[in-house]
Amino acid sequence: MADTSFDLIIIGGGPGGYVAAVRAAQLGLKTCVVEREHMGGICLNWGCIPTKALLRAAEIAHLIERAGEFGIKAKFDGIDLKKLVQRSRNVAGQLSKGVSGLMKKHKVTVVDAHGRLDGIGAGGVRKVAVTDKDGKAMDGLTAKNVILATGARARTLPGLEPDGKNIVTYREAMIPEAMPKSLLVIGSGAIGIEFASFYSDLGAEVTVVEVLDRVLPIEDADISAFAEKAFKKQGMTVMTSTTVKSLAVGKGGVTAEIEPRGGKAEKKTFARVILAVGIAANTEGLGLEKTKVRIDRGHVVIDKWGATGEPGVWAIGDLAGPPWLAHKAMHEGVVCVERIAGFAGAHPLDAGNVPGCTYCRPQVASVGLTEAKAKEQGYDVKVGKFPFIGNGKAIALGEPEGLVKTVFDARTGQLLGAHMIGAEVTELIQGFAIGRTLETTEAELMATVFPHPTLSEMMHESVLDAFGRVLHI
Repeated sequence: MADTSFDLIIIGGGPGGYVAAVRAAQLGLKTCVVEREHMGGICLNWGCIPTKALLRAAEIAHLIERAGEFGIKAKFDGIDLKKLVQRSRNVAGQLSKGVSGLMKKHKVTVVDAHGRLDGIGAGGVRKVAVTDKDGKAMDGLTAKNVILATGARARTLPGLEPDGKNIVTYREAMIPEAMPKSLLVIGSGAIGIEFASFYSDLGAEVTVVEVLDRVLPIEDADISAFAEKAFKKQGMTVMTSTTVKSLAVGKGGVTAEIEPRGGKAEKKTFARVILAVGIAANTEGLGLEKTKVRIDRGHVVIDKWGATGEPGVWAIGDLAGPPWLAHKAMHEGVVCVERIAGFAGAHPLDAGNVPGCTYCRPQVASVGLTEAKAKEQGYDVKVGKFPFIGNGKAIALGEPEGLVKTVFDARTGQLLGAHMIGAEVTELIQGFAIGRTLETTEAELMATVFPHPTLSEMMHESVLDAFGRVLHI
């Protein structure tokens, strides 16, 4: 390696890490990214992007089955699973190359290695030790500042350990060699529900087990209830307030011991099991032991700028806690780098303005407080709701099932939260995210002209409904 001294070293080349590197380069910092596997990280290679390619295939299959409703003669004649999966991998590969291209464009040095903190050198610079894929030590690196952006991995539970074949996590779930006849999904957060939706739409008999009392438990209760009803209508079996006690692999598949809360455990056998019980931050092997970096509940503790308790060491993304979203990591990366560079326009991230999206069928999206959380925080709320069935564009698209819900502070008109379920809501939610960032009240939202005919009109109508002025229901 020709050069080992930098202004900034970023350990991890996922969404947070590579975006931080681009912004650092824009601000004139000599930057290095140390990445042990793939540029783009889990999100681009094994998460956000390839799963959306899979879900797009499932969506097309579903639409072909419905073609007759639109007067189109077409017949769904099965899938080429190998080609379907390969397209997903090709999409991920294309974007990974694109990230590598961005690094070259911005003259960011990329080191293919594992990096860890290695103390402080002369002049107070941070030292980073690097080892190649074979564990062989490489030339050490130094920089005044180091950003940890190592992300997270799938969480496992005792007695439910994955074997990579019959009991799998997201990584194996997105490269199936065969479509299972029956599938158990443990966990109904975004990851679990997206895989449940994908496999169900392509013909698997899907059972979802959730230990909490509703699916998509971080979403607003009305959205969760709507989603569960939709999933059951599609043929999924949904079991809430239920625990999977054990898994046993046998010749006939995987036998799960399933126990409803307050009920009797029973055993059911499935062809395959997907574990989607959360994530665990990658804090190991980073050399944190001899630093003042603090770990709380498995995540690195940071301040509003991404700074840890160790001078010159910062952390962003999944490593630093929820929400575990790629776009949150990207924004944190920008905020962190701007703080390091002394950029006058730097603003800390408000996690309450980070939208969340789940790309199942129907799609789910939200930003801000749920109705329940708003009430817990002492707000006197006004709530508006508008159904997809009242929207002309939704009916024309053949997507009349869905709901837009908005939550306002009755006293000030502040938009506290927005929650949606239905076609394309993952694209619509950004309108409310912008509204919250601009500290918009109901007055500005009601005065805004929404184009007709569009799905976005439902956003307007939901606001109007909260204040007794809804027009189309």
